[in-house]
Amino acid sequence: MKPNPCIECGACCASFRVSFYWGETDAAPGGLVPARLTQPIAPHHVAMLGTDQAQPHCIALQGTVGQPVSCTIYALRSSTCREFTASWEHGEHNPVCDRARAKYGLPPLPPSGV
Repeated sequence: MKPNPCIECGACCASFRVSFYWGETDAAPGGLVPARLTQPIAPHHVAMLGTDQAQPHCIALQGTVGQPVSCTIYALRSSTCREFTASWEHGEHNPVCDRARAKYGLPPLPPSGV
């Protein structure tokens, strides 16, 4: 089994706004995402700090894109992050992953790469 390519990428965490329902934060009963790491963007939605700007970079991303990276709140991450898949993970192409990687000069993941 090949290692997960995400641990040497992080491009998605530094390419898109990470927004989700505020009830996923620890400000709501049962919520997990630390509310102190989010900002309101709509009446019922928040975004991870650093992602609602022209050049997004999630506050929870530790490391440099394209090198070994990690999410400092991995176990507490939002549904947006949990549902995002690397291209070819589970045998399905994800062009959004490819675009994020291209932004940082990283090649698309090959079908056999995940």
